[in-house]
Amino acid sequence: MTDAPADEIDDPRHWKKDGWIARVIKNEDDDGWAVEMTRRGDSEPALVVPWTMGRDKKNPKPLDHGGFHTLVKNATETLLRHEQTATARLHRTFSYVGDGGQRIRIDLDIAADDDDPHAILTARDERTNEVIRTSRVPPSFKLSAASAQRFVRTGEA
Repeated sequence: MTDAPADEIDDPRHWKKDGWIARVIKNEDDDGWAVEMTRRGDSEPALVVPWTMGRDKKNPKPLDHGGFHTLVKNATETLLRHEQTATARLHRTFSYVGDGGQRIRIDLDIAADDDDPHAILTARDERTNEVIRTSRVPPSFKLSAASAQRFVRTGEA
């Protein structure tokens, strides 16, 4: 090892650096190898991908700086996509032009709460961001052009 801090490891099959842990593991499905990338503090890997065999065709290719940093980039992007997907599942937006030419944005934000499942429906003036109306609705509420316009006109969700 070089002059790495005490909590960093750069072994050919196990790296611990920059908040990430990379481990080269035996692939359970076949004769090959895989590498798993786990963010420190997480209980499960963020990324598990096949890993290249070494020259002897029995052992894995050793991890190096370039490979480790590529894996960190891929694992970070994977986590970001998962977060974006989770956000998209819990947030919906719909915009339209009201009767007076006013642009109105309707936001449906689902609360990820097992004990009290609900969503918050909010209508805003897009120009001023002023709240026109807000209401608590079931998490199964379907946001559509008709439901958004009805909500703004009558307050019924």
